[in-house]
Amino acid sequence: MSERIPESELIINADGSAFHLHILPEDLADNVILVGDPGRVEMVASFLDEWSITVNKESREFRTITGRYNGVPVSIISTGIGTDNIDIVMTELDALANIDFDTRLPKEEHRSLNILRIGTCGAIRPEIPLGGYIVSEMSCGFDGLLNWYTGIEEVGQKDIEAEFIKYMNWPERLAKPYFVKASKRIVDAFRDSAYCGITMSAPGFYGPQGRSVRTGIAIPDLIRKLEGFEFEGHHFTNIEMESSALAGLAGILGHEACTICLAIANRYAKESNPDYKPLMEGLIEHALGIITNL
Repeated sequence: MSERIPESELIINADGSAFHLHILPEDLADNVILVGDPGRVEMVASFLDEWSITVNKESREFRTITGRYNGVPVSIISTGIGTDNIDIVMTELDALANIDFDTRLPKEEHRSLNILRIGTCGAIRPEIPLGGYIVSEMSCGFDGLLNWYTGIEEVGQKDIEAEFIKYMNWPERLAKPYFVKASKRIVDAFRDSAYCGITMSAPGFYGPQGRSVRTGIAIPDLIRKLEGFEFEGHHFTNIEMESSALAGLAGILGHEACTICLAIANRYAKESNPDYKPLMEGLIEHALGIITNL
């Protein structure tokens, strides 16, 4: 018999909602769209069926709107930036789906969520244009977060990890990188409309992504080295800050999850497009159509 989860390990608010997200179990749809920016939740929600919104809640950087897209329930949730926030969001989403908040016991029947993160990124290959869609078929986490979970042994891709550490001559003082695969079902649904490859998830925007402003960095030739790495046909396509934790925790917890990003910069070509809102709207509509038809 499963043990009751202590109050210190899973904090539930007085109103019965998850501690950080501030949503109730009944507020969560099976299809979840994650975005970083709380302001982008409203942008995604603008595509939902008129008058279908039943949940609109906000706490810190976590905002949730639940409604319907072509009649299919969808929850749109902002995570803020970084894998540390993904750790919070994924743990609480799984708890909302698979823990009875009254008894604090795991539910007998596992509920699997379809989770798609829609974000922006920097491409690192010359063939990927600004405005291109990139699906994180596999992610490499520079953040070290998944190394805190025993499930990394089941979902981690050890062969490519070992080859990458050797190829990069990985500095010992940095967190050990890990590789995880996204949901094959979701990746395959986007394969004809997006570039697929390895996404590097960085624990910061500047030094960890190879940017040097007024300080030296541990791997100054990071972009060149990432662009040159290949393992059994897999190569790096882009850099962002969340996909590794999302794919890894989803794999451990039994959910289908993937990240799709709009390329708003190309680090290889040293180009960027900060006025990407119309392109993002196109990606959102495309992604909603796919995730609600899986």
